[in-house]
Amino acid sequence: MPRGRYIFSSESVTEGHPDKVCDTISDSVLDACLEQDRTSRVACEVLAKSNLVVVAGEITTKADLDYQRIVRETIREIGYDNEHSLFNHKTCHILSAIVRQSPDIAQGVDARKAVGKAGAEQGAGDQGLMFGFACNETPELMPAPIMYAHKLGRALARARKGGFIDWLRPDAKTQVSVEYESYRPLRVDAVVVSTMHSDDVKHKKIHETIVRDIIHKTFPASLLDRKTRYLVNPTGRFVIGGPEGDSGLSGRKIIVDTYGGMGRHGGGSFSGKDPSKVDRSAAYMGRYVAKNVVAAGLADRCEVQFAYAIGFPEPVSLCVDTFGTGKMPDRRIEAAVREVFSFKPAAIIKQLDLLRPIYRKTTNYGHFGREDDLKALTWERRDKVKDLREAAGV
Repeated sequence: MPRGRYIFSSESVTEGHPDKVCDTISDSVLDACLEQDRTSRVACEVLAKSNLVVVAGEITTKADLDYQRIVRETIREIGYDNEHSLFNHKTCHILSAIVRQSPDIAQGVDARKAVGKAGAEQGAGDQGLMFGFACNETPELMPAPIMYAHKLGRALARARKGGFIDWLRPDAKTQVSVEYESYRPLRVDAVVVSTMHSDDVKHKKIHETIVRDIIHKTFPASLLDRKTRYLVNPTGRFVIGGPEGDSGLSGRKIIVDTYGGMGRHGGGSFSGKDPSKVDRSAAYMGRYVAKNVVAAGLADRCEVQFAYAIGFPEPVSLCVDTFGTGKMPDRRIEAAVREVFSFKPAAIIKQLDLLRPIYRKTTNYGHFGREDDLKALTWERRDKVKDLREAAGV
């Protein structure tokens, strides 16, 4: 357990960030497939630069999709709807490079026998390791730096879409540095907001408005003090943004999507992947398990790691780490986790009801810590608390 004081930082980005434009398009394609065919196998990746969008990947589905329409509607909904801008929903060029899923992969994932496959159960779509994390720093059981970074981004989006701050534009990044003592957040040391804006607004107005109407309305007053630093558009100008200013690529904001660096990451991205891909579904399961462990009072912090072999249903490893905050030995918590949860890919999909077009709701402002729609975001439920406590003998 850390001793003394230290500062930890996490960042977030808005839906207009070039990487998030790509993630949102990827998840829009996935949802469009699942709306028509729940058995769709989707691995959709997107590149965006200047006025070009490239949609690539492997998709096996009975759905009849209009990729041009999906991409343009998504870009418009994000807010790139100004025809005078280089990147906009009407004039961007769209290239598609979609093929069917490899039959070699499909036979490992499908719930059927195949030559060389150990059994007929649905197997993992790939090898890899996944992590889930939860802590009691915030009501959402998430690390404070990433939760507040996401809240700042949502506040910017609301102000822009609601017309409350008319000079805001879609692309923005936020960053929050929190001072801790051991695992207890004490204060916010620094807040960074870089937001795209119209050409006619002065930097002084941007700084004053963001500090007054976004930052001060997002944080509890108890976390801000006279020493808190506010860095708003520190370059002095941010008029050119989105894919016009920088290239975007899906799957590049994996730390933003998860725990802001506070919890470890296995390296797999989420957006554009159907739940047969354990990169996504097992990471959601890890969050579900860790959150219920903390909600059950078995630990103040919990990280769950498990790993898979392609085509094989059972995880090859499972590890629970409470970083010394467990109310009992970690091996006892791990035994309770094994008793309550199943980590087979098919069981994860069933437990979390993942064969639904819910993924556009996850794309922006973190896949975890969202309790606004527990019907869709099932991995945020705390419905296994009683079962875990009983299994742990509490």
